[in-house]
Amino acid sequence: MKLSKTDKIKIIITIVAISFIQGLQFCVSPVLGPIQKHFPEAGVSMVQMLVTAPTLLSIVVALISGALVMKISKKKLLVFAGLVAGVTGFLPFLADSFWLLFASRALYGISLGLAIALNTAVVAEFFEGDERVAVMGIQAASVGAGMVVVTTVGGFLGEFGFEKSYFINSIGFISMILIALCLPDTGTVKTEQGEKLEMTPRVWTVTALGALEMLFLITFSTNIAMHLGGSLAGSTVVSGNLTGVFSGAQIVMGLILGTVTKATKKYTLPIAMLSFSVGGLLVMLFPANYGMLIAGAVFCGFSQGMFIPTAMVEVSNAVKPAATAMAAACLTCGNCFGQFISPTVLNTASKLIFGETATSHVYLLAVIGMTAAAAAVILCTKKKLV
Repeated sequence: MKLSKTDKIKIIITIVAISFIQGLQFCVSPVLGPIQKHFPEAGVSMVQMLVTAPTLLSIVVALISGALVMKISKKKLLVFAGLVAGVTGFLPFLADSFWLLFASRALYGISLGLAIALNTAVVAEFFEGDERVAVMGIQAASVGAGMVVVTTVGGFLGEFGFEKSYFINSIGFISMILIALCLPDTGTVKTEQGEKLEMTPRVWTVTALGALEMLFLITFSTNIAMHLGGSLAGSTVVSGNLTGVFSGAQIVMGLILGTVTKATKKYTLPIAMLSFSVGGLLVMLFPANYGMLIAGAVFCGFSQGMFIPTAMVEVSNAVKPAATAMAAACLTCGNCFGQFISPTVLNTASKLIFGETATSHVYLLAVIGMTAAAAAVILCTKKKLV
């Protein structure tokens, strides 16, 4: 399909709107501390899972979306995703209940799964070659922009009571309208007779790396509000700002991704992983130093901004066009699975190894795990094993 400049701008607006739906995953991140105090019976891991709980349902939805695009157009599915994001975001206002809040976050996973899987499919459908890499970078930058808006505004609203942060979910309804107005409806995905949606070994390799990346990377968002020390302890504004810096770094990396990948070449993914190792180490060592925390947030944001779009490009290039949505869905499942198990796995490991569950121990384990994984990928890449 040949696109005019206006058409491309409309599609990029759509990509940004979808990315903002993804950003809503972190809408409660700045207020996890106050939520934990308000619902002490819930436990630390359950409170942290308010960020990761959506990923469980999103795994199922992402897998289904790879087949759904053959029955329902991407536009209709994405409009539905915006609607669900808005509705579930306001459900917690119905009652002062942790379990209602948890359920609403879990149901938001429907939107998250559709948004993550189909955002890549939209890029792959309308853009090719270097332009695809560039637009995928814009997509990563817009996810970061969404997180900046969601976390900074959510953190500010949280100062007036953590419940006020729920209003940020209005973004779901706004995104729904923009998608409806700007995204061309190209109908359902067509395959040639007898063509199968086969995944290549590279898809499974990158999916496994995605699971590892997000297992460790998500610790920044799930622990930062409870990790702050000294005069910064308990501040939703500071935790919101740090998550905003994380997202801002993701924006910067997304905008320069094409240049970065030309320099890092086949080592882009492990270098992205090592960026988190640097950032996680700074966050772990300086919980009361705002400047060092910001530096740590920047490196962690660079990691996500570099890894996710590069991985999406790799899986989309590794399969036939009709299988792009399914390949993206597989990677989405890997990413979401890593996020979902992260609090349980790392908090349990912290308890077993150090005798207590502490954010500093979780960050240490995440840094060690990510560094080891990156080193293994570099070694395997040199030996042409991956």
